[in-house]
Parts: sequence; structure tokens; C-alpha cells
Amino acid sequence: MKREEIKYIIESVMFAYGEPISIKELNYIVNEELSSKEIEFMLNSLIDEYKDNNRGIQIIKLENKYQMCTNKDYADYIKKVLEPKKKKTLSQATLETLTIIAYKQPITKVEIENIRGVKCDKVLQTLLENDLIIEAGRLNKIGKPIIYRTTDEFLKLLNIEKLEYLPPIEKYQDIEVK
Repeated sequence: MKREEIKYIIESVMFAYGEPISIKELNYIVNEELSSKEIEFMLNSLIDEYKDNNRGIQIIKLENKYQMCTNKDYADYIKKVLEPKKKKTLSQATLETLTIIAYKQPITKVEIENIRGVKCDKVLQTLLENDLIIEAGRLNKIGKPIIYRTTDEFLKLLNIEKLEYLPPIEKYQDIEVK
């Protein structure tokens, strides 16, 4: 199979799949013995093509995965066609909990409650419902507590590629809250 054809197969798969997908998964799908670098080169080629032509779609990188999505420059037009979703604002408690999870992950409910000093069942449920966190497994301790971590949706919301791009927490530790 020609490299150009493989590139367009990758493009088609990403369009149809709609979720973030890894280079390893793409390589498995095209069923060719390509190196990760070759797949990454094809993805970067597609990214550049979309950017250079200011296309209506783009490919973004989230951690070690890639996702096809619409170009944010055309968001106003898309909003006119799609049914408006009710945006649920997050409470102060929910934002605090999300921040704790983002910086301390993976983390258990008990650890979050120890930091915040209050119960957080409802807040965790809200974050799970909004796909901002996921249950990332269980600790091998008494009671097998659930551990939580942030999702790709969280990264998209903050418009960052990976968690390392969060601002350093030390910068805000000396701020006194009134």
C-alpha cells in the first residue's frame, strides 16, 4: 500500500472514530508494518495540510493520542446548526476538587476529602457526569478505594495538550484567600 493511501486511511479512521486515538492503534488498524515515527509523520503532514489551508477541520494532539475535530475559528457557524446544550456551570467546590485531582492524580476520595476537609461524593459525581474525571482503578489497600484522574475532555476544556502544561501549583500556594 502506498504511503499517501495509508495517510488517507488514517484520516478516514480518525474522522469516523471521533475519539482520541493513539499511533499504536492507528498502526494496528492500517495493518502495515510502519514505525511509530512514520505514522506520526503522516499525522503531522495532515495537521499541516489542515492548518495551511485553514480547513474546517483539524487534528489535535492530546497527551499521546490524536483527535480530529472542527476548527474553532468556525465555532459560531457550527453552533447555529447544532442543538444548544445546556451548559452546566461548575460550583466552587467542584472546581476546587477538580484542581486537586488534576495536580495530585491519581488520588482517592479519602485523600481529596482530607485536603478539602469536607465530603465530596456529590462533587465527584458531577465531575464524572461531565466527563472531566474517570475512575482509573482501585488501590490495593483495605477497602480497595477507587482512584480518580482527569480525562482528555479536561485537557480539551483547558485547551492544553498534556497535564505537564498546567501552571505550577507553587505559584499559587502563598496566595491568601479572603
